[in-house]
Amino acid sequence: MKPADITNQRVLLSPLNWGMGHVSRCISLIDQLIAQGNTIFLAVDESQRFVLEQYFTHVTFIDHLGYPFEFGGKGYFGWDLTKRFSKLNQRMREERAEVESYVSTHKIDVVLSDHRYGFFSLQVPSIFITHQYNLPSRWYEWSVASLHRRLMGLFSGVWVMDFEDARLAGKLSAGAKDKRATYIGPYSRFSRYEPLEKSIEEVLILSGPDVYAKQLLERFSNNDSMLIIGNRNVVTNTQSSIAAGDWLAQDRAILAAKKVISYAGYSTIMDLNVLQAESSLIPTRGQREQIYLAKRHGTSK
Repeated sequence: MKPADITNQRVLLSPLNWGMGHVSRCISLIDQLIAQGNTIFLAVDESQRFVLEQYFTHVTFIDHLGYPFEFGGKGYFGWDLTKRFSKLNQRMREERAEVESYVSTHKIDVVLSDHRYGFFSLQVPSIFITHQYNLPSRWYEWSVASLHRRLMGLFSGVWVMDFEDARLAGKLSAGAKDKRATYIGPYSRFSRYEPLEKSIEEVLILSGPDVYAKQLLERFSNNDSMLIIGNRNVVTNTQSSIAAGDWLAQDRAILAAKKVISYAGYSTIMDLNVLQAESSLIPTRGQREQIYLAKRHGTSK
């Protein structure tokens, strides 16, 4: 099953609540599913709904708690997640029961989970969406990689958001050859727009968990000429920022930017594939995935 195969169905989708990258990349997927005659149900938390309501009016929102992430801001992602493991595991168990309830109540035909391990149903086909078919784990972290594969195996199938040659995610998406995995190509919300004239010199996009987004803002705090784009929890409206929280206004600014400066999140890399703007990618401190992606894509012109 590919996205193009889902037509005239009742589709339940939920993105991971780790920053807004998972929400961002689901926007164009939702666009496609709506165009194919599907009825969309979005299981999201309050901050995710705030964003998605700006793009979609004819969908049904379901209040759904995110995973209890808590980041210390020092780059110790593994330790931060380990400390929360029991609560994460508990939330995933609760989520499984909630999804079954949603499926029954709303007569769902297909469940789509953007990297939420607990968001699947035993009643209907359930698809796990990811670009990390392979986690950037070291050899001695084999148990983490094994758990990742086991949890993906609970789903009916896996959609890998990359080209078949893995040109964007590299080793993270390469080798997805099992019969349940399908490369579906990159997804970016900027594919819904026509190109704009490049009239803005550079924009700084504050992405990821809030504590790290604020660190990126501090790093460029002395650059008054840079246009700052971030969510309402990170940047307030100032002379150098644009409509904090207004994603549609921010989209127009990013489309008009000659250069994009951002953390090296994969959703941003998929956006740059569409934008074709000069870029400077900075890895989030301690996040192995972004360290790899920043080295792979670096600064482009």
